[in-house]
Amino acid sequence: MALIKTFLCLRRFYGTKVDLRKLRPMILDRIEKRGHAYPIRSMVPIAKEVLLARNAHINGVSTLLNSIPLMACKFCPEIYIGEQGHLIQTCWGYRHRAKNRVHEWVRGGLNDILVPVETYHLRNMFQHVTHNQRFDCDRISAVVELCWQAGADPQDENLNSSSTSLEAAGNSVHGTESLSPKDLAFIANKTFNAWEALRSGVQKLLLVYPVKVCKFCSEVHVGPSGHKAKLCGMFKYESWKGAHFWMKANVDDLVPPKIVWRRRPHDPPVLVNEMRDFYGRVPAVLDLCTKAGAIVPVKYNCMMKVQGLSSPVNNKIWQGIRESNF
Repeated sequence: MALIKTFLCLRRFYGTKVDLRKLRPMILDRIEKRGHAYPIRSMVPIAKEVLLARNAHINGVSTLLNSIPLMACKFCPEIYIGEQGHLIQTCWGYRHRAKNRVHEWVRGGLNDILVPVETYHLRNMFQHVTHNQRFDCDRISAVVELCWQAGADPQDENLNSSSTSLEAAGNSVHGTESLSPKDLAFIANKTFNAWEALRSGVQKLLLVYPVKVCKFCSEVHVGPSGHKAKLCGMFKYESWKGAHFWMKANVDDLVPPKIVWRRRPHDPPVLVNEMRDFYGRVPAVLDLCTKAGAIVPVKYNCMMKVQGLSSPVNNKIWQGIRESNF
């Protein structure tokens, strides 16, 4: 009998209705107060280091492009570091073009190797952006927005010299400047170190500050929940009318590595499609810096396939080599 009374009491307790109208002010007040914990003081130096590394990275790549040619495909985002483009058939072109075609190469620029990733600039991390407010907020670099939310001073000119856009830094790409191989290698090493510091710093900030990315497009939002602007082209004809599907972002979403084919010294002058499985695939910044004389860590040798073959080996020759070794 006592067990039945206890069950009825529990059932009556769980069956009580909660007046959400009374809880709403408490919930909203708690949401507003959680913003007082940010920015975290221990992360402010990291945010400043990320902005400094970003500026050095942009200036270094812009300087290297004066001496090293960059080719970009006319119909897709593929790029290649070198005088001539490769012949690997990976062009997916426009919607009505045939897939897996040879690229049509044109001269590339800074925005081709450093992909701009922009987001809405918010007054604070918990500001909501509705669809009707999408034109009221400025669009800035996602890395810059993350650093500003992490405590970096937006008014500091030393930190934000290249924060507005990549166009100002890219104006120097078209100029010609003669650099000695020693100076070029020094700039390449500095640029590569800045690239690694940038990605490492962003990774540390992402462990503390929430950043969202759309699952079906490249839209990024710095904050605990994504904005409500219905701009996702993946679902513009569906019932939700372009609403983004947000998920947790990683470093590659904010600092895209832009993977390219890399030509090694023992490869043919122009990379061909038949031997594509033997070529290395590396980030474009790494390929640019190595061609300028930078020395990269050993951990990238696997990606570069430094000692890999450039063509298939004849089975008879391979068997002869193995027998001679034994």
